[in-house]
Amino acid sequence: MKRLEKLYEGKAKILYATDNPDLLIQYFKDEATAFDGKKKGIIKEKGILNNKISSRIFQYLEDKGIPTHFVERPSDREMAVKKMQIIPIEVVVRNIAAGSLAKRMGVEEGTPLKKTILEFYYKSDPLGDPMINDYHIEAFGLAQKFEADVLKEMALEINGYLSKFFDERGITLVDFKLEFGRHKGQILLGDEITPDGCRLWDKQTKEKMDKDRFRRDMGKIEEAYQEVCRKVLE
Repeated sequence: MKRLEKLYEGKAKILYATDNPDLLIQYFKDEATAFDGKKKGIIKEKGILNNKISSRIFQYLEDKGIPTHFVERPSDREMAVKKMQIIPIEVVVRNIAAGSLAKRMGVEEGTPLKKTILEFYYKSDPLGDPMINDYHIEAFGLAQKFEADVLKEMALEINGYLSKFFDERGITLVDFKLEFGRHKGQILLGDEITPDGCRLWDKQTKEKMDKDRFRRDMGKIEEAYQEVCRKVLE
């Protein structure tokens, strides 16, 4: 498979066409951003670590019956993925109150939730990814109703598998972001699942092992990503 022209560059990844019309190359960068791009920096070898982490997790989910865009990891920073029509909805799954949810609801970060919360956000960098609900999705034609129902069902199923996966490795899955797309009539899990888009806390110490260390200038960012990678690959 040959990498061709660049199709899109985002905050953390670049997408390239390939000589196979059904496949793309997803290239992982070391750049890190926070607060809608207002804060920028470099996390050394983040792209390599995130590619390893995400590849392993996609393989795990595929084994559990979750369809994903993952095909293979041809190099340290490249992931071959199925070409999809992106559904412009980010699904955030929350198991514990943290970040914006804790602030919005006026509760202490780390407060357990009585029930898992699903939130929808409109995927739009210029608009800052505003929160939306089922009515917005239908009114603006972002997805069909049955597709929104599939996203909810898949998100909760993924949460069950990943919560167990991380728990077995001494990590608490606090919350995480999912993106989906359409491929040949099927909805697939896409993008990545890494410390960039997940809140991961050490189960014993509650130490943060994710991008919050970058957002909040906590230090030891690379070490946290390396530790997550080590545990994910166990």
